[in-house]
Amino acid sequence: MLRRGLTLAFLFLVILAVSAPWAISQDEEEQGPVPAFNAGPPAKGTKLPPILTKDQLWGENAQNAYQTHAYELAAKIPTVIHQQPCYCYCDRMGHNSLHSCFENVHGAQCATCLKELYYSYSQHAKGKTAAQIRKGIIAGEWKKVNLETAAAIN
Repeated sequence: MLRRGLTLAFLFLVILAVSAPWAISQDEEEQGPVPAFNAGPPAKGTKLPPILTKDQLWGENAQNAYQTHAYELAAKIPTVIHQQPCYCYCDRMGHNSLHSCFENVHGAQCATCLKELYYSYSQHAKGKTAAQIRKGIIAGEWKKVNLETAAAIN
């Protein structure tokens, strides 16, 4: 009887071990890999690169109110966006978080960056932590942001 129980337990563990990697890969296949982000705020005394001001945006980077307003909001929550991934996968060009997108004009040119910024700001205003916001971004909640109406967010 004991031998049968041990055999069943062993069989259960083997099945579990074989099916777990499959379940993880299915999840990653749906969402894709998580882009680069910083797991916490910058170390004490570390100064993040500055966010561009709206005066530094012109031409195609300032055609819409939501473009320039995003930079104003980004400057209000630099440590929050420092801890967020960016699903335009700009980490492939050296960015290390959503903050990097707003250090230059990339953020103004990319709907993904803009939507993630507005999502981060609105969730931060609701009292969410950077980790909770990151979880929502990874789940794709930022995709629901309407950029045309986002410019009204304060």
